[in-house]
Amino acid sequence: MFKKIMKGGGGHKKPSKSDDPSAAARNSQAAANVIVNHASRGAGGGTVASAGANSNIGPTSPMPVLPPSGPMEPLPMFRDVPVSERQNLFLRKLHVCCYILDFSDTLKNIREKEIKRQALMELVDFIQSNSGKLTENCQEEMIRMVSVNIFRCLPPALHENTGQEATDPDEEEPYLEPSWPHLQLVYELLLRYVVSSDTDTKIAKRYIDHSFVLKLLDLFDSEDPREREYLKTLVHRIYGKFMVHRPFIRKVINNIFYRFIYETERHSGIGELLEILGSIINGFALPMKEEHKLFLVRALLPLHKPKSVGLYHQQLSYCITQFVEKDFKLADTVIWGLLKYWPVTNCQKEVLFLGELEEVLEATQAAEFQRCMVPLFRQISRCLNSSHFQVAERALFLWNNEHIVSLIAQNRTVILPIIFEAFEKNIQSHWNQAVHGLTLNVRKMFLEMDAELFEECQRQHAEKEAKAKDVAEQRERNWKKLADAAAQNGLFSPSCILILSQFDNQQC
Repeated sequence: MFKKIMKGGGGHKKPSKSDDPSAAARNSQAAANVIVNHASRGAGGGTVASAGANSNIGPTSPMPVLPPSGPMEPLPMFRDVPVSERQNLFLRKLHVCCYILDFSDTLKNIREKEIKRQALMELVDFIQSNSGKLTENCQEEMIRMVSVNIFRCLPPALHENTGQEATDPDEEEPYLEPSWPHLQLVYELLLRYVVSSDTDTKIAKRYIDHSFVLKLLDLFDSEDPREREYLKTLVHRIYGKFMVHRPFIRKVINNIFYRFIYETERHSGIGELLEILGSIINGFALPMKEEHKLFLVRALLPLHKPKSVGLYHQQLSYCITQFVEKDFKLADTVIWGLLKYWPVTNCQKEVLFLGELEEVLEATQAAEFQRCMVPLFRQISRCLNSSHFQVAERALFLWNNEHIVSLIAQNRTVILPIIFEAFEKNIQSHWNQAVHGLTLNVRKMFLEMDAELFEECQRQHAEKEAKAKDVAEQRERNWKKLADAAAQNGLFSPSCILILSQFDNQQC
């Protein structure tokens, strides 16, 4: 079966047929019944064509009309025909644009590519200029033409193509779609149709249905950033105009996130999808639905887990902050989520988390803060003592935020005893001078805030240090006695005992 698909979608063996656009169109129709979702990237042969993997709009929709056989001929411009003939010409231009051309070879089908490009530009101008309301037949044919062109098998990612282990997507060169000169115009045509005031949503939703929207969202896995940018604008406009699709769009995005988090950890369009969600969340009505709160807990917070979070963290942080600003009671839920996925060995991720934490705390009220402040400041205490200076520095910068300082001041009797030891440790032994200086400033801030509490913490810390010193000295004496006894009985050499005692001290 795979060889048949390769034969149908790959490069042509006979030069006489490869230059015939109708042959390419027939080949694209042969592959039209193959449904490829975002879970699998197919690569048909050695060519990259702008064919649709499945151009059906819905389960009951008829197959797209085959493009006319024979050579592609240029059509007259809209301004050169009577107004009564323009709808007819619109349909003919749509059929010309259904030709699927091979863009893997820039010298192939040069004439046909130019004819199709001119036809697409004419169609875009026709929609944009509001030259007349499109008939239902014209709208249906236009969506079919769009489907034939944009719904296609995405090429395999670099690590899938070579069989090598997946690397950081940020280090890979993005794949640029060769057929973009035509695809861009197709996307522009669809966008102009969606935003047009002449487009009746009651009619348009018959063709831009759930199946169409699902395939559109699957295309966010395209590696071409230009395509993802168009898709982002399109889906946002569809969400705004077609209210009937809103729950479905949210559900599909949710499922894409689940698959990314728990299965693949690779997807090219997470950042763009989060940008769409940012504006959607901003429009949520209050009180917030339980469905939206579950989306926060089950999809958005777990997005902090993948290694590649740095690629989309800015958009993710915006979405999270929007939730807290909409409903401040969600602040402790978000903070607990951040603590759950807090990185252990990745310092760059820790810096990102601390930045996001500051934005969340800025929208947090006193009651929610109190519910999570103990585990929160235990984590901040560990960050303060991080040997990576950027992590320690970013944690200390939290005290530059007036709202956070006011929350800390209200709960200083709980917070200062948790972090006091971290301050003392930094002052005594941190290698970075900037961290040392910032620690002294924050320590002074607490002293001025509550001198009595500060002195009590200092006294408790001194007692703890003295007790620890006594325990260490007692341990040392016990090891010395053991070494002496072992030497007298000839069981171990003193050097062995010394090594064991040093190991014991390190463990303690």
